[in-house]
Amino acid sequence: MKAYLTSAVAGLALAAFAGSAMAQDVIIKPEQETVIREYVKKKPLASINLPGVELNVGTALPETVELHKLEVPDAKYEYVVIDNKTVLVDPGTRKVVHVMN
Repeated sequence: MKAYLTSAVAGLALAAFAGSAMAQDVIIKPEQETVIREYVKKKPLASINLPGVELNVGTALPETVELHKLEVPDAKYEYVVIDNKTVLVDPGTRKVVHVMN
């Protein structure tokens, strides 16, 4: 009985973790990405290189990286261009939420 209860608790903890990880995924709709691409074309930034930093969703960018406001409707992220890719960043955590090729 004790082993069954331990397994059930572990299963619930795993399900809760997986659910919270999915809830944190940022989904940029194609129409949103189009608006962002057009904005970035009008307000181009110089691409920067960040040696030693892997450009993945969830990566926190160093404080030395200057983030820029996205002045588009409902934009809650800021952006920067890294390795010629537009990178959307949560300004509160400085974590990458989306990489546009």
